[in-house]
Amino acid sequence: MAKAASLQPLIALMQERVDDATRILGTLVSAEQDAKSKLQLLMQYREEYVTRFRNASSNGLSLTSLRNYQSFIDRIDQAIAQQRATVTTSEQRTAEGQDAWLQQRNKLKAIDTLYQQRQAGEQLRENKREQKFQDEFAARRSKPE
Repeated sequence: MAKAASLQPLIALMQERVDDATRILGTLVSAEQDAKSKLQLLMQYREEYVTRFRNASSNGLSLTSLRNYQSFIDRIDQAIAQQRATVTTSEQRTAEGQDAWLQQRNKLKAIDTLYQQRQAGEQLRENKREQKFQDEFAARRSKPE
């Protein structure tokens, strides 16, 4: 059985991978939040513009103004649809990033558990050697010469 210390480079490598996955996940979560924030702003802007349109139309609008309002609302709706797609993609990437992080973390935990088991086994063997040495020493002291 390999010594526990031989697993330390592997543990360090796996910790590095977990750290990398954590950084990537943080970036993905931030991007998702930004995308959702932009969507919220677009939706809020649309509501404000629709309110302006309603106020303006209650006072009477020319056909050109009506078309301009409708055209602009259509463009905002298109931007909202695109941003919703961006949010969906971002959510999917974040979920994939979470999965990747979990996989790396689970691998690290498994290797760390193996390390702990090997270390405990080595300590047990060392304790037995020490006890054997102590027993032999005590047996020699108690023998008359």
